[in-house]
Amino acid sequence: MNEMTAANLRSAHGGESMAHMRYTVWAKKAEDDGYPNVGRLFRAIAYAEEVHGSNHFRELKNTPGAFLVASAAGFGLGTTSENLAGAIEGENFEIDQMYPAYIEVAKSQKERGAQLSFHYAISAEKIHAAMYTNAKQSVDSGKDIELGPVQVCDVCGYTHEGGIPDKCPICGATRDKFQTFA
Repeated sequence: MNEMTAANLRSAHGGESMAHMRYTVWAKKAEDDGYPNVGRLFRAIAYAEEVHGSNHFRELKNTPGAFLVASAAGFGLGTTSENLAGAIEGENFEIDQMYPAYIEVAKSQKERGAQLSFHYAISAEKIHAAMYTNAKQSVDSGKDIELGPVQVCDVCGYTHEGGIPDKCPICGATRDKFQTFA
């Protein structure tokens, strides 16, 4: 694997791993603040970030070794509204800057597996940003978000509110590949 793509996969893995943990912490804070549905949303998206990080890690199968990994990540535990703002900012960074650059490098280096892993992630991150924006609007008006079951694809991290789709619109996985957060 080309080193630049491998470095981008390591960075993306690190960022997704930190997002998974950050969203797990923020889920507990939302629940403690009286927003159980926001907490559930954070937990569902934390799982999607775990899927993304795992996909990136699997693509690195041929690059063993210890590496210092630089990843952009937000820190801090604020109010639920502040935590949602941090989540939106992080998702938008991945959508607008990180993944587009990583995809272009992977394309230029003909690293098809990395391209697919990055494509799965950016596609899901767009949905996450919208879901967090809706949740923040509810919290800022003093209410928990109204939220049905949240479905997360085990293959690509696609996240959807409502019933399980017959087929994942991002990766084509069948309905048995979804985790439900209800």
